[in-house]
Amino acid sequence: MSFRKIKIFNGRIITPNRIITGGTVLTEGHRILAVAEDDIPVSGAVEIDAKGQYISPGFIDIHVHGGGDSDFMDGDTAAFLQVAETHARYGTTSMVPTTLSSDTESLRQAIATYEAAHAINGKGAEFLGIHLEGPYFAMNQRGAQDPRYIRNPDPAEYRSVLENTKSVVRWSAAPELPGALAFGSYISSLGILPAVAHTDAIYEEVLEAWEHGYTHATHLYSAMSGVTRRNAFRYAGAIESAFLLDDMTVEIIADGVHLPPALLKLVYKFKGPDKTALITDAMRAAGMPPGKSILGGRKNGLEVIVEDDVAKMPDRASFAGSVATTDRLVRNMVKMADVPMADAVRMMTSTPAAIMKVGGRKGALVAGMDADIVLFDDDVRIDTVIIHGEIRHRSERAFSLLHEPGNI
Repeated sequence: MSFRKIKIFNGRIITPNRIITGGTVLTEGHRILAVAEDDIPVSGAVEIDAKGQYISPGFIDIHVHGGGDSDFMDGDTAAFLQVAETHARYGTTSMVPTTLSSDTESLRQAIATYEAAHAINGKGAEFLGIHLEGPYFAMNQRGAQDPRYIRNPDPAEYRSVLENTKSVVRWSAAPELPGALAFGSYISSLGILPAVAHTDAIYEEVLEAWEHGYTHATHLYSAMSGVTRRNAFRYAGAIESAFLLDDMTVEIIADGVHLPPALLKLVYKFKGPDKTALITDAMRAAGMPPGKSILGGRKNGLEVIVEDDVAKMPDRASFAGSVATTDRLVRNMVKMADVPMADAVRMMTSTPAAIMKVGGRKGALVAGMDADIVLFDDDVRIDTVIIHGEIRHRSERAFSLLHEPGNI
């Protein structure tokens, strides 16, 4: 539903510097027109009385694989659109679709499908580019990634994958692999973010990787080395490296399962809200009831079981993936990690926007920015979702808050 103007008032507006109580957010078209401390008189606008709820920038998920029983590796545009629409209901207004390790042709197909879906996506979360997670990983840290596709960086392969597209914005790899440093330098030169992931690297290797563009750590703690021994000597691993490198950004799966409260608190304490992004890392089972599901593409994915708010391998020996949504991440940081609401929101909005280099137009309620807005209560229950100035989702309660003008 598209409107010329939307006026949101009587809420707690989360701005980059403070929370404004009782102010107004006014949008026009795709942009935020004004953010004010008091009421803005305006005629002909749709009015939303927030009734004391939070008025927040839209949530930005920079690492997500699926949802609504669809996965970005399913190979069709309908799957992309279903994932985008599913997560929009939970407050996600922008996302970076993410692949799994696969053969070269599947990578190309995923990019082509992304581009086709991006061109027609008009109901769900906006696509910000595609994230290739793998296949250049340490076999020992592959996690639930299919071992058939794990390999070292191949210049002929990655150059051919990237030669005819501008859609790849991020590529996660293990920096200690042969050829990984040259890979990092090459994709950095194209404006693509290299990220440390699924790795057995020690600090000295991560430091060298940093110098080749690896400035971000993919799902910190998950599939990543910690303190290790080599020839009886201890070495800091990739986890410690992320803490030691002050400017390295990190992302965490704050689903309350992958990381316990103590580790959520530790990451927040050491990296802070400006260097930490919250991610769902969600698979197709996000937004679906518990039970059997598939990790990866429907045709060649791995069977998993969803229980205890997480996906597990069939033998239940390890986690297979997240089923989180972005509202749950913010809620968990506030309730489990004792993080102030404004900081939790920052980790779900302005920080991921900065990491993906879209901070100039997304991630904050500031005049001129994209009109991506979420209303939610103290328990982060999503009420209204606005994407590019269009109301894309309303809860039952939200209908009672909406006042449409007679002529717009």
